[in-house]
Amino acid sequence: MAIANVSVKRELALSELAPRALQSEIRAMTAECDRIGGINLAQGVCDTGVPQVVADGATAAIRDGYNIYTRMDGIARLRRAISGQVERLRGLSYDPEREVVVTSGATGAYHAAAMALLNPGDEVLLFEPMYGYHANTLRSLRVVPVLVPLHAPDWKLDLAAVRAAITPRTRAMLINTPANPSGKVFPRAELEGLAGLAKEHDLFVLTDEIYEHFVYGDAEHVSPAQLPGMRERTIVMSGYSKTFAVTGWRVGYLVADAKWTAAIGYFHDLTYVCAPAPLQHGVADGIEQLGPEYYRGLAKDHEVKRDLLLGALRDAGMTPQTPDGAYYILAEANGIPGRTAAEKARTLLAESGVAAVAGSAFFGDGKGENLLRFCYSKKDAELVEACRRLRAR
Repeated sequence: MAIANVSVKRELALSELAPRALQSEIRAMTAECDRIGGINLAQGVCDTGVPQVVADGATAAIRDGYNIYTRMDGIARLRRAISGQVERLRGLSYDPEREVVVTSGATGAYHAAAMALLNPGDEVLLFEPMYGYHANTLRSLRVVPVLVPLHAPDWKLDLAAVRAAITPRTRAMLINTPANPSGKVFPRAELEGLAGLAKEHDLFVLTDEIYEHFVYGDAEHVSPAQLPGMRERTIVMSGYSKTFAVTGWRVGYLVADAKWTAAIGYFHDLTYVCAPAPLQHGVADGIEQLGPEYYRGLAKDHEVKRDLLLGALRDAGMTPQTPDGAYYILAEANGIPGRTAAEKARTLLAESGVAAVAGSAFFGDGKGENLLRFCYSKKDAELVEACRRLRAR
């Protein structure tokens, strides 16, 4: 007996996620700034210059033939250097063979950790204002970001609000300290409160510490992993994109308890294979050869840049919030025409040739519409010119 062919009509279509995916406002403003030849204070590109030892190490590695795949968790020398640096700075011991993963930037560390530790439908607490990629990475994996507002102008944490946001589906919280876009450095007392909730509800703590060396005044960077009982549940993510001004190199790292790193390394390999081999060697040279004075100088230089831009924004009638860390300033956009922050950012670019990012990119719907974010990790001459233009508009 013949079996009839049954045709099923299908249509080519995007995924369920794709129609809701939009180019980030940071990328959009960078493209518009490039189009008009403006000064880009929108994207955190950190174009202040690469330390010579880092650049020389990478070029030497290329010449010496280090151009093939590395082990999925990175070259041994870099893993040992990272482990040693974390122990010196934070007093935390991680086995470089089992508990350190070199990643494609801190972004790659975060993506791989989320794939390894979270399931579709899980919820993760984020603190608002937040870096948009943190939320969108979760959404791309069908994980639900839950925004917990911090309170302006100092972006203080309300521990009761955090507790109220926890549900049976909450699996983790993400702490970005020092934070993008606010420059908030979470004080030890707030981290202790969050640690208590993480232990009470058995949550992972994913901590993005990419700006750990950009801390000003009396502020102190504390990693949640340093707190009692937190090493096992904390996934520390950081890297050298900002520290060595090599944002295009994509060399980051993750340190965590060995029970998590095997799976995280697997998913990083699946997505990225490995961070660029010769660039790993350049970064290793930097960690090994640049002493504490380099990192102190980095913070001091950026504090000067911060104060320069703060003064220009005040003179331009845009009330800025003084950050304790990272290298961004949120400023009120009073007096700049536009119904939304995105429109205000484009007006400012057209009037002055200086690009900023809409504050709404860092909040949930309906918030941040009178804020703009400015990046001050720029070469001095370019930052001085941007400040002149802001004052002149």
